[in-house]
Amino acid sequence: MPQVVLVYPQIPPNTGNIARTCAATGTELHLVAPLGFEISDRYLKRAGLDYWPYVKLHYHESLAAFESTHRQRGGRWLGFTVRGNCNYATFQFQPDDWLLFGSETSGLPSTVLSECDAKLYIPMSEPHVRSLNLSVSVAVSLFEAHRQLGYLF
Repeated sequence: MPQVVLVYPQIPPNTGNIARTCAATGTELHLVAPLGFEISDRYLKRAGLDYWPYVKLHYHESLAAFESTHRQRGGRWLGFTVRGNCNYATFQFQPDDWLLFGSETSGLPSTVLSECDAKLYIPMSEPHVRSLNLSVSVAVSLFEAHRQLGYLF
């Protein structure tokens, strides 16, 4: 099953909402430090409500620590970015994909994007809107991956 990776997330409610989405879909959530908040942050907990026991949460102290986990488990890195070159809706997801999302303020670092097997974007019709909210982007992308792979029930 695809996994969600947040690289350097900054806003607790976004991460909490993403955690809730991951709990609802049985998706593993990886947080790569440094984070813009403490894991115990009350806003993070509040956004995730009482679903935290159902979140398959992995905390990585650094990008290097996350890369080590990825090497052990395998799968493709799919970087989501407004500068992507492949529409997420036409991309063919695989069960062992890792869906990578960057911080709300700066997106995925170029060093991470250069390591991605594909750079995906979510199309938007209004050119003046820079991006979607991080939690919305994760939900849209994750549900498309689940739809393609037959995980929706």
